[in-house]
Amino acid sequence: MDKPSQNKILLKHFEQFGTITPWEAIKDYGIIRLPSRICELRKIYNISDEWIRFTNRYGNPGKYKKYKLEGIK
Repeated sequence: MDKPSQNKILLKHFEQFGTITPWEAIKDYGIIRLPSRICELRKIYNISDEWIRFTNRYGNPGKYKKYKLEGIK
């Protein structure tokens, strides 16, 4: 049986949960280069993103992107 591509995995995740973050992609699917996969998917789908700001356990600020599938172009 063929393994699903990372893009197919991401589309299924979007279908189930609506959004994805880099940490979710790494933790749940082993997808390290999420921005590259999103770039590929944006050729067919409308995917929005937003910066999420946080403070880490040492009090330092950080940010990451959260991606949302809006629909097909």
